[in-house]
Amino acid sequence: MAISIPSRQLFIDGEWKEPVRKNRIPVVNPATEQIIGDIPAATSEDVDIAVKAARKALKRNGGKDWATASGAHRAKYLRAIAAKITEKKPELAKLEAIDNGKPLDEAAWDIDDVAGCFEYNADLAEALDAKQNAPIDLPMDTFKCHVIREPIGVVGLITPWNYPLLMATWKIAPALAAGCAAILKPSELASVEVGLPPGILNILTGLGPEAGAPLASHPDVDKIAFTGSSATGSKIMTAAAQNVKPVTLELGGKSPIVVFDDVDIDKAVEWTLFGCFWTNGQICSATSRLIVHESIAKEFLEKLVKWAKNIKISDPLEEGCRLGPVVSGGQYEKILKFVETAKSEGATISFGGKRPEHLKTGFFIEPTIISDVTTSMQIWREEVFGPVLCVKSFKTEEEAIELANDTHYGLGSAVISNDLDRCDRVTRAFEAGIVWVNCSQPCFSQAPWGGKKRSGFGRELGEWGLENYLSVKQVTRYISDDAWGWYTPPTPKL
Repeated sequence: MAISIPSRQLFIDGEWKEPVRKNRIPVVNPATEQIIGDIPAATSEDVDIAVKAARKALKRNGGKDWATASGAHRAKYLRAIAAKITEKKPELAKLEAIDNGKPLDEAAWDIDDVAGCFEYNADLAEALDAKQNAPIDLPMDTFKCHVIREPIGVVGLITPWNYPLLMATWKIAPALAAGCAAILKPSELASVEVGLPPGILNILTGLGPEAGAPLASHPDVDKIAFTGSSATGSKIMTAAAQNVKPVTLELGGKSPIVVFDDVDIDKAVEWTLFGCFWTNGQICSATSRLIVHESIAKEFLEKLVKWAKNIKISDPLEEGCRLGPVVSGGQYEKILKFVETAKSEGATISFGGKRPEHLKTGFFIEPTIISDVTTSMQIWREEVFGPVLCVKSFKTEEEAIELANDTHYGLGSAVISNDLDRCDRVTRAFEAGIVWVNCSQPCFSQAPWGGKKRSGFGRELGEWGLENYLSVKQVTRYISDDAWGWYTPPTPKL
C-alpha cells in the first residue's frame, strides 16, 4: 500500500495559506522512488507576507504578548509543543523516515530529541528571568549599571533535509525562548508541523533561490541562522552582509576519527561505522575520514568490512533497518560519482560503493569503505554526504594530528584510545568545534554544537544556542545629586 504525506500549505500569521504563486514541489519517497505528495513552494512574495506578520507579532500589545513577556510565559508554550510532539511521536517518526530515508528507529530517536530540546529551552527561558537587570560592578560609585537581555527580533531560520524536525528545533526552540518571532525555511527535500500567538512562528517551504535567498537578504529580518552546505552558507553570509545582520552558520564537514593501537578493536570498529553511517552517512559531522594506527590497520580494515556486511539495508520502515536510502536521485548519483573518482585516482573499494543486490528500486547505496587513500584524493578532501568512509593509516601521534587537521573543515572530530592523557593531548590539538573521545556522534541539547574554519561559526544548543537570539542592552544611571561639573557654567547676568 502506497504511503502518502499529509497535504500542507505555508504557515503564516497563525494560519495555513496557499503560496501567492500557487506553486508546489513534489515529494519523493527515496525508498520507492514514488511521489508521495507535494509541498508548497514559497517565493519572495510569501517571504514579505511572513516577515510583516512576524514584525506585527513582536509589536502586538506593546510586545507584552511575546517579546517582552516573561521567560516563564514563553516556557509554557515550549512545554506544550514538547508534549504535542511526544504525543505524535509515532506519526512524526514515520513521516521523517519516508520523507528522507533514515531508519525508523533513528527517526524515533530524533523525535525524542526534538521534545527534549523544547523542554530544555523552556528551562532556559525560565532561567532568563533571573538574569534580567543583572548588575554590573563599576569603578565609580556615582553610577549604577545593569544589563537587559532582549530578543534580537525577527529571525530567519534555514534548515537542511537530513534532520528535518530536529535541525528546525535547534533553531526554533531557542529563538522562541528568547522572545523572537521566526520565519522557518526548511529544506525542500524534507518539509513535511503548534497555539502560539499568530505570527510568532511562520513556516515557508520552498526552493533555496526562491525562498531562502529573499529571506536572507530581507531588510526587516534581524538575523539569519543557517545549517547546510559551505557554498550556500557563503551566499547566505553575503546576502546578510548587505544589511549588516548577524548570521550563525553550521556548515559542512570532513571530520576525522583517529584510532590508536591500544583499543578494543571491535568496539572501535562499531563506533567508526556509527560515526560515518548513522543517518545513512548524511550528517555534516560524520567522521568520514578514518585515521588508524598502522600496527592494527590491516586487522581493523578486515573487521570494518565484516561489520559493514552485517548492516541491515532495507526500507527504513522495516524492523531492524540500520541503513536506508539516501535522500534523492541526485544525491545517489553524486555519491556514486565520488566512488568512481576515488577508484580512478587509485584508491581501493574495500566494500560497497554500489546498489545492494536485493534492492532493485530506491536510492540505496551499500555502506562503502575506501582504502589506499592519499591526501590529494577528492574522497579525502571533499564532503560526500553519504555512507562512504575513507581509510588512512599513521605511525605517530604527531602524524595522526596532522592528518586529522588536513582539511578546510572543522566541525567534528573523534579520538579512540585507552590512554586518556593521549586523548587529552589530541583533543587539544584537533582544529574542530566538537571532539568525541572513545565514541562518535553523541549530541545533547545541553552541550554547544558548531565548528570552525569552513564549517562555519557560532554555536547552537546549550546556553550558547539561546545567546544567538538575544541582544544585550547596557543601562547606566547617574545616581549622584551633584552636577556633573565638566563644563564651566555660564555666569548669570546681573
